[in-house]
Amino acid sequence: MKKIHYLAIAAILGLGACQKASDFLDNKVDVGLTEDAVFSDSAQTIAFLSRIYSDAPFSFVKGRGAQTEYSTDDAEYNLSSPTNQAVILYNGSVSPSNVPGDFWSTPYANIRRVNLFLKKLPNGPLSAPLKARMAGEARFLRAWFYHELLATFGGVPLVGDTVFTLNEIPNIGRATFEETVNYVVSELDAAAGILPAPSEYGEQDYGRVTRGAALALKARVLLYAASPLFNGGGETNDPELRKIISYPEFSAARWQTAADAAKAVMDAGYYDLYTDNTTAPGYGFYFVFLKRVLAPEFKPEMIFLFNRPTNKDFEGFYNPPSRGGSKTSMPTHNLVMAFPMKNGKLYNEAGSGYVATNPYANRDPRFKYTIIHNDALYYNATGASKQKVNTSNDNNPDGFNDNATGYYSRKMCDENISQNSSFNTERGWPLMRYAEVVLGYAEALNEAGQTAQAYDQLKAIRLRAGIDAGTDGLYGLKANMTQAEMRTVIQNERRIELAFEDHRWDDIRRWKIAMAVNNGFNLRMKISMATNPYTYEVVPSVRRHGFREANYLLPIPYSETRKMDKLKQNPGY
Repeated sequence: MKKIHYLAIAAILGLGACQKASDFLDNKVDVGLTEDAVFSDSAQTIAFLSRIYSDAPFSFVKGRGAQTEYSTDDAEYNLSSPTNQAVILYNGSVSPSNVPGDFWSTPYANIRRVNLFLKKLPNGPLSAPLKARMAGEARFLRAWFYHELLATFGGVPLVGDTVFTLNEIPNIGRATFEETVNYVVSELDAAAGILPAPSEYGEQDYGRVTRGAALALKARVLLYAASPLFNGGGETNDPELRKIISYPEFSAARWQTAADAAKAVMDAGYYDLYTDNTTAPGYGFYFVFLKRVLAPEFKPEMIFLFNRPTNKDFEGFYNPPSRGGSKTSMPTHNLVMAFPMKNGKLYNEAGSGYVATNPYANRDPRFKYTIIHNDALYYNATGASKQKVNTSNDNNPDGFNDNATGYYSRKMCDENISQNSSFNTERGWPLMRYAEVVLGYAEALNEAGQTAQAYDQLKAIRLRAGIDAGTDGLYGLKANMTQAEMRTVIQNERRIELAFEDHRWDDIRRWKIAMAVNNGFNLRMKISMATNPYTYEVVPSVRRHGFREANYLLPIPYSETRKMDKLKQNPGY
């Protein structure tokens, strides 16, 4: 009999991501059990599926070696070793011999687990309705891991339901990009036909995928597929490889298909933007990350949430040293200046009200819930109160000389705790939320030539953000924008709304703007407190980001192409 084996993903297990409290992910599989023993026991069968769930956020994990957050123009990393996985990504030195392996290995390890689960499930001890539902969950998760591969590499080998043995080395070529998209979409359609609506789950099953999650992932996949990198954007002289890395020809109709998929999520009525501008402007944007379950009168915004026990996950990763944090990822001045003013206008637009000597005043409320800037108030356990964070060039331990950018992140952090406090907060990790669907719908509408219809989506996002509507009710948006102007606005809105939620790396690649925005020195803010008022000086980072044309897709690891000679490598590697 075969024993159950697992590949250890150190970055995830090191954060304790597999440890859950009071939810279905509490279940653990005894790794010494045989396959027959696991799948003849109901609890172990359920635990096996839970194990697959535990790898779903592998690319989101804060502190993961290949975390792409600090490989973009949004953040700087606090480590600089040239062998570090994130450094390899941000300086453009990635190659088949050093590409972070979990981009490839984690999805395929879990695709095999799904296939084994689906093979054994029909003869297991669970009830027929439960088997059907769990088959839908498993098929969603398989599609999830394929979508991660698709966004990173383009078309990949499709193994169907085959369960290869652990010692077997299949030699399978890559499917075309179109075949891979079609397979993922078909699996999500099938899962959506099986899975319950979000409201049909009991509290004990909170965090399981739903019909809405399947629809939302389909919308994401089709949005990516319609984007410039993949919609006829493959750069190679090899016609066979061109079909693998993208659709060979551009089609504007793909944008309409993506818009229709996003609209299907919206029309289902399962979700909404959590809005609270009464407690404080933009408070809903802050609070939605700190409650796994909202009050019954609110529809959920979280579509696919990686459930966690009460924790300080992000405080430990983001907080300044004075608050006990590791400052692993520090926001750039580039990102800071992407946030508009509270009237919705960018800092350099006429009528914005921006004052260079007081640059953080009257900003979009999302700014203060995303960025810790100089003099920002933040909880400090040593004083048991909110105190100013001093990031000036002569301050320790939080000052400019000890900080790569002059800023710290507070996105998804609880303002009433810090890493050096004894408190925790109620939090899950947002893998998909409704704001992404709304912005995806706006983007697809605009690219499909329906620019006027994109306004309502941006207005909904900005209303929840706490931006002023203005006398024209446009929340700072310019009236009658061209498609190109609207594209710029949507891309910026997506950047600030979804900052640090594992989107920027994929976005700047699929839009094919990474060569422009992630190929040079990021900006940081140097502040002197020797004068009154403070002196603000924008200076370049000490670390150069490098991005080559080949980096729009990552290389397949050499260890894989060496074993399977049918795998065609991506262009430029």
